[in-house]
Amino acid sequence: MPSARGTLDWTIADDAPDLLAPPVAAAIGDAPGALVTAIDPTLADTAAFCEAYDVAPEASANCVIVAGRRGEVTRYAAVMVLATTRADINSTVRRHLDVRKISFAPHDDAVTRTGMEFGGITPIGLPEDWPILVDERVAACPEAVIGSGRRGSKLLVTGATLAALPRAEVLDLVR
Repeated sequence: MPSARGTLDWTIADDAPDLLAPPVAAAIGDAPGALVTAIDPTLADTAAFCEAYDVAPEASANCVIVAGRRGEVTRYAAVMVLATTRADINSTVRRHLDVRKISFAPHDDAVTRTGMEFGGITPIGLPEDWPILVDERVAACPEAVIGSGRRGSKLLVTGATLAALPRAEVLDLVR
């Protein structure tokens, strides 16, 4: 039966910094109790990952980077939603960030600005001026699988840990 831990062998993230992107390793103290596991990087995308490792999709949380503009100013933010839901980017997130236009940040821009691999971006270790918007369903998860900053590994944290990250705000982000 699928679960958050699936068939993976988890270890304490503090003890395996080589499995984390450098900005994530530097900030892993913001996620006390985080666990990490190595995975096949070709299976990093949510659907393939959940199927291959028997992880419940409702325990998998995705982090998307958005870029919003108002005038000449561009604001970036991370949005955390469960893999089984869709974030209301064009309405809820746009209004919350007080921007006129919003979209997913371009692939190369997200990778360059975060220092993380696309498909592994996580809210831990993001630039200090970026808000982290956590959907209330993610915050309520007893355990959530998230990116590690690398495609070849995943982190396991509680929803409460994500809600307690610096600059995190818990909101209803789903349509």
